[in-house]
Amino acid sequence: MTWLRALKETARSGLTVERKRLEPLIALRGAAGLAIIIGVSLTLFGPAVAASSAFGAYQAAIATFQRSWRPRPELALASGTSLALSTFLGYLTGTHTLLFLALLSLWTFLAGLSWAAGPTVGIIASSNVAIMLVTVTLPTSLAAAAGHAAMMVVGGCVQAALVILFPIRRWGAHRDALADALAAEADYARRLRHDPVAPFDPEPLMAARDAARITPRQARTRPAELHGARGLAERIRPVLASLADPAVGVPPEGRERDRVREILGAAGAVLDAAARAVRHGEPVKIPPAALATLRTPDTGAILTGPAYRAATRLGALLRDVLETAGTPTPPPTSEQPPTPRTHSDTQAIPLLRPTLPALVPGTLRAMRSELRHESPVTRHAIRVTAVAATGYLLGHWLPLGHGYWAPMASVMVMRPDFSQTYSRAVARFGGTLVGVALATGLLQLADPGTGLSAALAVLCAGLMYLLMRTGQVAAQACVAAYVVFLLGMGGQQWTQTVPERVVLTLLGGVLAMIAYAVYPAWETPRLRTRLADWLIADGRYAAAVVDHYAHPAGKSCPDVREALLAARDARVAWQDAVARAKHEPVRHRGLSRAAAADAEETLAQLGRVAMLMEAHLPDGDATPVPAAARLADALRTSTEQGAKAVRERRVPRWDAVRTELREWDGEGVPDRVVRKGAGLLLETLEELSDALDTTPPPMLVDGTETKHQPSKADPEPQPRQPEGPRNQEGGPTAP
Repeated sequence: MTWLRALKETARSGLTVERKRLEPLIALRGAAGLAIIIGVSLTLFGPAVAASSAFGAYQAAIATFQRSWRPRPELALASGTSLALSTFLGYLTGTHTLLFLALLSLWTFLAGLSWAAGPTVGIIASSNVAIMLVTVTLPTSLAAAAGHAAMMVVGGCVQAALVILFPIRRWGAHRDALADALAAEADYARRLRHDPVAPFDPEPLMAARDAARITPRQARTRPAELHGARGLAERIRPVLASLADPAVGVPPEGRERDRVREILGAAGAVLDAAARAVRHGEPVKIPPAALATLRTPDTGAILTGPAYRAATRLGALLRDVLETAGTPTPPPTSEQPPTPRTHSDTQAIPLLRPTLPALVPGTLRAMRSELRHESPVTRHAIRVTAVAATGYLLGHWLPLGHGYWAPMASVMVMRPDFSQTYSRAVARFGGTLVGVALATGLLQLADPGTGLSAALAVLCAGLMYLLMRTGQVAAQACVAAYVVFLLGMGGQQWTQTVPERVVLTLLGGVLAMIAYAVYPAWETPRLRTRLADWLIADGRYAAAVVDHYAHPAGKSCPDVREALLAARDARVAWQDAVARAKHEPVRHRGLSRAAAADAEETLAQLGRVAMLMEAHLPDGDATPVPAAARLADALRTSTEQGAKAVRERRVPRWDAVRTELREWDGEGVPDRVVRKGAGLLLETLEELSDALDTTPPPMLVDGTETKHQPSKADPEPQPRQPEGPRNQEGGPTAP
């Protein structure tokens, strides 16, 4: 992609306003906390303290909107406290330009490194640095600075108290995550009726697992219906796939296939009903038609072998899902008694998330692990530090006043990846123009005093909370108007703030964009590394599954589960990298988009085949298959060697796996599922090699083979578009 096209795409992304589900009650609660703080501060201390405390309460409310499964009061308290500390230290050094510049550089570098701990920590840390640049200019003495910092802590406490006193959809995000996972399984079951090898995106299951990790305090109050359904949904997915797949299930057409379609449709209806019940906290209402389909005794007369075992297992899992969601009499799918639930099925032991104080050591370890020059996070920290220091010096030297707006704009728009940095820079400037124009016009028409300016600032903040999910440009317009009214509350005229804010915001955005062009952290050159990591993870998952056919251990296989989670993480890392590289003005350097798309499809298929084999893992008393152990070792070794070949731009080879399968056939394997699955694993690995082999076939010239010589006229094939990003940060901003 050329620079011109990349700039065009990122600008369009930044100026886009999306239709999202609004949450007016939550926005009203945040605005109410802000109004309380401003009102009390104005009454007791005056406009200057009110402005500082307003920034603290504003940022604390922003923290509660972040995409985090942690309790919201903790986020509000952490945000208010960290902003108070930043402001107080900033004031202590504010009278000495070089000393304050050193503190700003240190604080900005640490904020940039904090992205290693996740987007929530990164956003809060970056916002604190940006707001500190404003709030350090408000106090007039050391005692006043301490008072301002104290009021910022109070602002965080007020927002936290409002979250506790007026909970809105308590556990709502966790309910939505689990309901989305069940609904995704339901949709998968319906798609399998028409496409027996339909793909499945594991992102909803990953989000549900992340939501299931709770703090000890949350574990004491978590609703019963959120305890075990996620683990059951995880087990349902491979059973659905194995029931529908012709390779290990029933023929593509015929009586057995018709029965499988009926079971899949009924399973989809039951899972949808469970998803609705979990989302709204109400009893499950099973459709009568689905209930009749699952209760019919014809399944045992129609299905046999692996398909019948899968249908029986599916019935037991659906029963457990409905019991967890609150239905007393779940249906079986055949006349066989359902499999009793185990300790792991009910997930009696919760996945514990560390408390906020315990999170600090983990955050420091993550930051320390990223302290290397080739790390995108470290490059972002260096880049944002240099830009903030440069912007502060330029703003200090330019005869405009309020020079902090240039570094503040830079810190708020810069992100570790190219597309977000550029799109946010465009949105920041566009939103600033709109917000400043509207606020200025209103100031000229109404000439509000302190009280009315405070009310207008609260209104703009409430609109910001309401519209922050719809896009950056809408949020930035509200932020710009909020700052104009807030500073106007302290007696500053619009002519003292508006021109400087517009010019310096533009300067900050331009500095951020130049910095990424000069010192980038492109994702495109790392695509082969991401692909190799995914190949290793998929290989280990497949090897763990195959090895259990040599050493039967029943359905409870922690090593298989850990390998599956690692493979999912590697897949998401690959897809995120592809999404970021899509808009980068960088050539593919050996891995074209067409090859990347084909490789992604084959690795997804490799994981799917391993999942099919996992669905039919033998019981603990089953007859072992000794050849499976050798095949598992060959899979581990070959995929690790293949990953090395991918990184070195070579085509991977799978001779060891092929040799083991030949020896396996010589010994004879009675289980059709395991032998067919092993053959599918090899076929998928060979398809990966074909996808990565971009060498043109030889051509015949006068009867002699010659290699095709590429020319600039050869067009690059147009690939299918890869799947979008999985975990983009959600857009809340600070002024």
